[in-house]
Amino acid sequence: MGYRILTDSSCNLPEEMIDDLDLTIFPLTFMIDDVQYQSYLKGEKTDLKQFYTMMREGKVITTSLPNLQSADAMLREILDAGDDVLYIGFSSGLSGTYEAIDLLMKSLSPEYPDRTLLSVDSLAASGGEGLLVWHAAQLKNEDKDIHEVHQWLLDNRLHLAHWFTVDDLMFLFRGGRVSRTSAFAGSVLNIKPVLHVDDEGHLIPISKVRGRKKSLMALIDHMGQTADAPVSDQMVFITHGDCIEDAEFLADAIRERFGVTDIMINYVDPVIGAHSGPGTMALFFLASER
Repeated sequence: MGYRILTDSSCNLPEEMIDDLDLTIFPLTFMIDDVQYQSYLKGEKTDLKQFYTMMREGKVITTSLPNLQSADAMLREILDAGDDVLYIGFSSGLSGTYEAIDLLMKSLSPEYPDRTLLSVDSLAASGGEGLLVWHAAQLKNEDKDIHEVHQWLLDNRLHLAHWFTVDDLMFLFRGGRVSRTSAFAGSVLNIKPVLHVDDEGHLIPISKVRGRKKSLMALIDHMGQTADAPVSDQMVFITHGDCIEDAEFLADAIRERFGVTDIMINYVDPVIGAHSGPGTMALFFLASER
């Protein structure tokens, strides 16, 4: 008897890594002009460049929770096959996804008394959630049992540092993260916010800098202040809102400054990108504190 690691499409892992790590993904839902899409379907590639182009063109994009009927079917398939379930969910401070899936798992548990169903609120988003999942999968591959991995996640989730910047504050304004005045002033003065995800899983503005390059370097500075040593041995994740050149710049600067060799770069998915916008840049690593 084994166990499966499940997570949400908001983990922003590339499909190749999802396959390599043998993960099961709950697709989250987004709407463009009242047409429904899912941000991850196995074997299907979402044109994320086109998604961000539509955002730049002003398309109205909304998001919603995963389809619980589909999630129920996915869970039952795993449980019926005799496997246990470890679910690592999108931060409850940013979405109702974790609570919905956790409640579904609790409702299924009496039907499967011989199965273990465990869940962890990652208090993380995007590559932060993804990096936590990646570490869990490494432990599973080291033959750690489901309870050992579950405990490691609880002990270490607040050491998963998230540092973000965005290129256009108006998208954060639309999502209720900043005021209209701050968004307008930032656009006029070329002010870029530096944000992180706090211990409650909320997206919090930390500081402001003038200019894109300074905002990218600020992410690296925060990494230098808190990253677990030796930094060079870490797996580092970078996610971006259709700004691959900036992501490569950030990755090269991290390699040069810290000697890091393992860096994964991927898009921010539509459910998160709908709120953060094109030009989002996010850096994730293990640290002494968030």
